[in-house]
Amino acid sequence: MADPTSPVSIATGTSAGAAGGSVINVGSLVSQLVTAEIAPQQSVIASQTQNVTAQISALGQLKSALSTFQGALSPLATPSAFNAQTASSSDQSVFTATAGSGAATGAYSVTVSQLAQAQQLLSGPFAGGGSAAIGTGTLSLALGSSSFSVSIDNTDNTLNGLASAINSAAGNPGITATVLQGSDGGHLVLTSSLTGAANTIQVTETDGGNGLASLTYGSGNTGNYTQQSAAQDAQFSIAGVGATSPSNAVTDAIGGVTLNLVGKTAQGSTSTLTVSSNTTTVQTSVANFVAAYNTLESALASLGSFDATTNTAGPMLGNPVLTGTQSQLRDALNSIVNTGSSTYNTLASVGITSNGDGTLSLNTATLSSALSTNFNAVSQLFSSTNGVAASLNSQITTALGSNGFITSDAQSLTKQENDLTTQSNALNDQASALTASLTAQFSALNTLLSSLQTTSAYLTQAFATLPTAFQTKSGG
Repeated sequence: MADPTSPVSIATGTSAGAAGGSVINVGSLVSQLVTAEIAPQQSVIASQTQNVTAQISALGQLKSALSTFQGALSPLATPSAFNAQTASSSDQSVFTATAGSGAATGAYSVTVSQLAQAQQLLSGPFAGGGSAAIGTGTLSLALGSSSFSVSIDNTDNTLNGLASAINSAAGNPGITATVLQGSDGGHLVLTSSLTGAANTIQVTETDGGNGLASLTYGSGNTGNYTQQSAAQDAQFSIAGVGATSPSNAVTDAIGGVTLNLVGKTAQGSTSTLTVSSNTTTVQTSVANFVAAYNTLESALASLGSFDATTNTAGPMLGNPVLTGTQSQLRDALNSIVNTGSSTYNTLASVGITSNGDGTLSLNTATLSSALSTNFNAVSQLFSSTNGVAASLNSQITTALGSNGFITSDAQSLTKQENDLTTQSNALNDQASALTASLTAQFSALNTLLSSLQTTSAYLTQAFATLPTAFQTKSGG
């Protein structure tokens, strides 16, 4: 039975560190209660968010891998990509050739009887060389249908002065002036930069005087210069058809082909121009396609992998977006394409085969043989409407497009991530509200308990004095 004289303790286990003699450590207690209430829900949200974030990252890797692979499809996905041609000459001392897209294949005999050249004029000698006085006045120089003027005064009335004035004149269409020093004196050389019979040089005096008459040249007035080379067109024939050109770079004789004439054909001989499909470019494009697909396959395999040793799964293992993508790619690779040839209508028939790990291998000899045997069939295999490269390109474009299944999945995942963020924020708000509510309640309780504790101490002290009083009274 309790001693009625012992102190009454309202709260005997006050928390260590409770401020101001508080009976309850409100902060610690509230934190524990809120954590017990909120933490399990926050843990679920955090786990779900981590999973969704990983899915979004993996989907980004998938999109990037597909986009990179699509870049390797461009040189094979359209018929125009196979229009690259090459041109060769049987005698490069006579001509060289290049071919552009669309040039018709074939072989043509070529003869060159005359090269295009530019006119060059050499003036008579001037005693005193480049510094010899030549007079003053205005000269008009023409090259073909274009002309310009130079005025010579006492500051530049020398051969050197005239040459400098010509070379720096505004509107000069291509006449270069040079001074040559010979044993007989100085000579002015006028050289055209433009070939062709129409690009002749003419020099006339236009000031009404004759101070520069010794430097004029033109029809009926050729005595002041010696023609070192005449302005002339190139003359040639292709497959027996004669033609001329003001330039040795002939671009309009055969569509898509440029001939660069460099020499005349020897008497009694002929050279051959051969235009053919550029199989080297196609072979490089196909090799790049195989390498790019293998890089893509490696990326997809990693996303959907499972390591039994570490029990670790790739971020998209079993994901229908990944498996659907892989299925579409493999269907396109294994398709039979109507190429017009029963021999070359699959990738395997042109040397591209599948390995056990899903990657591809290329037999360059088989591809080279297919290109030389039936170039058009190989072109159709890749670039026709249902061709392998065209189909793959279309599939990827659709998948990555605004309405594609990859884009749709990305939007769905982003929405989930946003929803989880909203839930997390709401839970944080709930935790704040619960913390405030519990803090208010326990602070009030703490105040009450503190008051009771004070009263208890007072009563204990009062009761402790009662026996002494009673004893004093009974003894008296």
